[in-house]
Amino acid sequence: MLKAKIKALRDELEQHNYNYYVLSAPTISDFEFDKMMKELQELEEAHPEFADPDSPTRRVGSDLSKEFEQVVHKYPMLSLGNTYSEDEIRDFYDRTTRSLNEPFEIVAELKYDGTSISLTYEKGRLVRAVTRGDGTRGDDVTANIKTIRSVPLRLRGTDFPEEFEIRGEVLLPWAEFDRLNKEREEQEESLFANPRNAASGTLKQQNPAIVASRKLDAYFYYLLGENLPAEGHYENLQAARTWGFKIPDVIRKCQSLQDIFDYIAYWDVERKNLPVATDGIVLKVNSLRQQRNLGFTSKSPRWAIAYKFQAERAETRLNSVSFQVGRTGTVTPVANLEPVLLAGTVVKRASLHNADIIEGLDLHIGDQVYVEKGGEIIPKIVGVNVEARSMLMGDKVRFIRVCPECGTPLVRPEGEAAHYCPNESGCPPQIKGRIEHFVTRKAMNINIGPETVEDLYNAGYVKNSADLYTLTVADLLRLERWAEKSAQNLMLSLEESKQVPFERVLFGLGIRFVGETVAKRLASAFHSIEALEQASLEDLVAVDEIGERIAQSVLSYFSDEKNRMLVNRLKEHGLRMAVSEEQLANRSEKLKGLTIVISGTFSKHSRDEYKAMIEQHGGKNSGSVSGKTDYILAGENMGPAKLEKAAKLGVKIINEDEFLNMLE
Repeated sequence: MLKAKIKALRDELEQHNYNYYVLSAPTISDFEFDKMMKELQELEEAHPEFADPDSPTRRVGSDLSKEFEQVVHKYPMLSLGNTYSEDEIRDFYDRTTRSLNEPFEIVAELKYDGTSISLTYEKGRLVRAVTRGDGTRGDDVTANIKTIRSVPLRLRGTDFPEEFEIRGEVLLPWAEFDRLNKEREEQEESLFANPRNAASGTLKQQNPAIVASRKLDAYFYYLLGENLPAEGHYENLQAARTWGFKIPDVIRKCQSLQDIFDYIAYWDVERKNLPVATDGIVLKVNSLRQQRNLGFTSKSPRWAIAYKFQAERAETRLNSVSFQVGRTGTVTPVANLEPVLLAGTVVKRASLHNADIIEGLDLHIGDQVYVEKGGEIIPKIVGVNVEARSMLMGDKVRFIRVCPECGTPLVRPEGEAAHYCPNESGCPPQIKGRIEHFVTRKAMNINIGPETVEDLYNAGYVKNSADLYTLTVADLLRLERWAEKSAQNLMLSLEESKQVPFERVLFGLGIRFVGETVAKRLASAFHSIEALEQASLEDLVAVDEIGERIAQSVLSYFSDEKNRMLVNRLKEHGLRMAVSEEQLANRSEKLKGLTIVISGTFSKHSRDEYKAMIEQHGGKNSGSVSGKTDYILAGENMGPAKLEKAAKLGVKIINEDEFLNMLE
């Protein structure tokens, strides 16, 4: 039951990640998403035997567009851990105190609700503007950013570094948001849901003139580079203000927990008077040295946290309920509401999540329902005004029994909350979803998006990923909105995808539970698709971090004749189905079979660099000391709990030099 619950949470969170970052059509609130994510994190920490390197807790979503040049971030743009209570703020503060074991300051800032941007300046001039993307790379939107009047194209003064990055938030002020929606309403165009969506959509416009007309703004909150003016984050922002950047004047340095709580209490009320949208508070350790010592988890810095304001609530009428099928077959119910103003935006739809939620609410069509915006973005129904019911109330809302897309009876695995359509090979949203997964940047990086996949599927040209390689320019020119140049570009993209390394091809196949990391493990262990096809259950589970669930999924995939035919067709089209000799040459097994825990702060390399070294040489990273731990790589200020446990278990402790000597 517990294993099934963890699996259900992972599947649901993965679907919501896709809805949010790829489709730009989220179906649950930030609050609900964070609540689910926290539940999953707690279950994974309490039960490491069910660990999965592809869990949503170790992922960062993406807002990449196929229409912009993609640029790798020099410094990854990670997301922040979210919290909604003062107790969690206190836990963050206490963890920081224990980890640093020295005095520190916290910088408190407002969390602006727009779209993240990173600007690079060289010799005082703006040279590049890149969106957050997936945290590793983003879209180059320099031409659009240059239309924002609050972004300096040339810096003031002379005391700035030769080269640096500054990060901030592109925002659409409330007044401009209202003007824009009024204009769209008059032209009978669909309205923007909120300022964040409007800002994000504007920044992705291909025409900079349209961007300029929408009067975006930009606030900046973080400076990165090699020769920054100060050792303090707060002090660097004050310096950036003198160079011409719009640095919010609400930033404060806090010396205690009470200072932090006072700041939160003040802005929980006053934020409603600001000209732009905010959804919380960000807390950061001020010292850059201390930030480096605290380091990062796989998806967020340990030296910062975001506090989200509590949701606002409104009452409105439930008009109907529709059901959507996701690419994994998950069926999600959506409430269609009488439009109501909530937290500055008009709400028309809300997520109902699953059958249990619907049953628990005892919903009827026509009910007056209470709607909240968790994190003030995506609404959800949290209750029913039973006293407002009349004898004329509509039918009770019940979860559907068959797939609304293909008519197949739905299934609900024991211990899971979600219903699924099991018709993987015949249900259109699932077929298109697998193709969409195949073309993503982390898989084959083919230059098409969901709309094109939809068009190709509807035209009968593409029924699986191998069909993409049979497309011709003539096929594409028969579709609407396609011209010779765009068709040739897709042909070039398909040809270039044949150079994608084997592990990404394996990931692109969409084998259940085989995410990026698992695909790398399997490619490293078996080296070719033929070897993987012939692997037994025992062969698969012998691979590090491959459990029986993943192994059974791989066996099931290759036992299906349709899947084997698909793989053979892809092979015939020239995709790489084996690890290259060059890739194999860069690996070693110097740490094979060794589990190493990293603790403390280091001088020669960062914690993340040491983790990468361990994996490159065949070792395994672990976050906690156990009987399976072979070594602890210890730096300064090693945690006393780990030190005590190491002594108790007899685990050998090594320093930086000893570790590096192991790799000589």
